[in-house]
Amino acid sequence: MAILSQSIMRKGYGQFCPVAKAAEVVGDRWALLVLREMLYGNRYFNDISRGVPLMSRALLSQRLKELEKMGVVMSHEKETGQGYEYLLTPAGEALRPIVEAMGVWAQQWGSEQIAPEDLDDALLMWGMRRRVNLEAVPSQKLVLQFDFQGLTKQRKTRRSWWLVIEDGEVDVCQKNPGFEVDVLISADLSVFTHVWMGYTPLKLALQQETICFEGDRNLVRQVPAWLYLNGEWRYGMGIDHSAMQLIQANHKHIAAECNEISGS
Repeated sequence: MAILSQSIMRKGYGQFCPVAKAAEVVGDRWALLVLREMLYGNRYFNDISRGVPLMSRALLSQRLKELEKMGVVMSHEKETGQGYEYLLTPAGEALRPIVEAMGVWAQQWGSEQIAPEDLDDALLMWGMRRRVNLEAVPSQKLVLQFDFQGLTKQRKTRRSWWLVIEDGEVDVCQKNPGFEVDVLISADLSVFTHVWMGYTPLKLALQQETICFEGDRNLVRQVPAWLYLNGEWRYGMGIDHSAMQLIQANHKHIAAECNEISGS
């Protein structure tokens, strides 16, 4: 409860309404997207920044500090190397169903037309990395190459990307990893994004040849199931159990210190 009563030096809405107080925490520009990245399990500055490429690093640093002051984020120095690790507090983790609900609402009620200025191949690839259906993927090492057309001039975009799937891990490569490609996916960026979001049927895109698959026929047939391209996916976030373990350990440590202080 204390989270919303903590005061920081900025103008609020001047209302005691809980909705207004919650908006003071997560209503700032970019704040929800920063929380989205952390809910996806990103704990380090560069990883969070990668998910919000149009946000300046200075503003990201500012938002993280504000969220920490409000009690939804905590940070500590990395065990190795420079910089900090950022974790959600229990109050921050409690925002998960709220952020998920916003995504579900937007999928159901928002516009199904993605504007050209909102297209982002980097965000798309990192989103796919998080959303690979590993249960449907064969045990073998798989390399998927994506060649996108129709990139917008406003963004620093790349034409080709690679997903490498091996031993339950998925890596995104911005440069050719040098492995043999199992499936080549050529697509218009806008069309592929609409298909991935469930706004356009994959069957229609294949018929119009705005998305093409090349490679082993058996693997090609499975790609839609691996990447949830058949429209069955709904917005949601998995729980980062390793992050939760770190949070719980940290709070036990804080509680122990408080007990020592109160007992002295």
